[in-house]
Amino acid sequence: MPLAKIEALAMLSRRFVVGFCAIAAAVAFAAIVPAFADVTPFTAQAFQDAQNADKPILVEIHASWCPTCKAQKAILSDLFSKPKFKDMVVLRVDFDSQKDIVNEFGARIQSTLIVYKGSKEVGRSVGDTDPDSIAALLEKAL
Repeated sequence: MPLAKIEALAMLSRRFVVGFCAIAAAVAFAAIVPAFADVTPFTAQAFQDAQNADKPILVEIHASWCPTCKAQKAILSDLFSKPKFKDMVVLRVDFDSQKDIVNEFGARIQSTLIVYKGSKEVGRSVGDTDPDSIAALLEKAL
């Protein structure tokens, strides 16, 4: 076999091994990192249950096509990786398919974040993508 073919096969084998190791490491990391604040689709029952349990609640008015919502999602994901927010219940309202619920919360646009401490609304923001102010908003519910 020519030397060029052997070198090409060796290169492919190294790439395969490195790629496989990277995927295996990512899967192992995901398995050992605890999940914080799972996002649940909004239902009246889930909201009522969280309120009755006197839990901190984030109601997230979200649209999949919204760039601000996408930015908020990344910020919230980072914040929920912190133990401080591990007990927060996150209920996502789909802006496009749950218009009646959007209206019940008095939200006019997507990217609205509303926090509750049990049954009492303690804060809201619209279109905010500042990590510090979003963290401060979430802290109001703790």
